[in-house]
Amino acid sequence: MTGESWREDALCRQTDPALYFPEAGGSPRDAKEVCEACDVRRECLAYALDTGQQHGVWGGVDQRELRRLQRARRHAQAA
Repeated sequence: MTGESWREDALCRQTDPALYFPEAGGSPRDAKEVCEACDVRRECLAYALDTGQQHGVWGGVDQRELRRLQRARRHAQAA
């Protein structure tokens, strides 16, 4: 898939966007379950990492996991 065309096939388009941005203390579990079944999960995660997303569930990872991946990516690029 090129550009952001992957978004057209994303399962999250069929659910409430609020699911992917839980309130403080809320669980990202339901969003992650949708992501697990999504065919474009890898593209979504790559987009989040490439664009520096800080909040929400992207590609099946929550914002804490996303930040950890971003730090690891920066560290690997600096090495």
